Amino acid sequence: MNASQRRQAIKEYLATQQQPVSATALAGRFGVSRQIVVGDIALLRAAGEQLDATPRGYLYQNNFSTCVHLVACCHTDLQLTDEIYTIVDNGGILEDVIVEHPLYGELTGKLHISNRYEADEFITRANTQKGALLSALTGGIHLHTVRCANEEIYMRIVNALRCKHILYENTSLSTE
Repeated sequence: MNASQRRQAIKEYLATQQQPVSATALAGRFGVSRQIVVGDIALLRAAGEQLDATPRGYLYQNNFSTCVHLVACCHTDLQLTDEIYTIVDNGGILEDVIVEHPLYGELTGKLHISNRYEADEFITRANTQKGALLSALTGGIHLHTVRCANEEIYMRIVNALRCKHILYENTSLSTE
């Protein structure tokens, strides 16, 4: 198999996967080094393929439901677990976190968390890594892209976040 055929095979394989696949796993599957896979993914993305690089591996973007919404949240570090569990326990996939930075503009961190196991992995990393959550840059205010099967599930997620006072809703509309 030449490089072009391998890239096509990687793309086709990722299109069948519902969970992220690591570069190491792809390397083993296709009999090349991890670095070759990283290069192949870079070339596929440069060619316009919708591949996401998540902390757990690569993911083809077209593998998910079409109900996608941005949700504005605000919470303390102590509420991180509750926020993520609320989204995944109600049927959502937490795709990313987005903040507005005064110097760089919009900053996005890919997450793709779809269950408690993945949530716990992320929370453990967040608690043990030296870096801060992106929401620390904005006083806790941030956006999440949430994917789910339908609008009913989306509304269930929003209502649950609202009940937990995590949904960011600026209700002060005074014009003073």
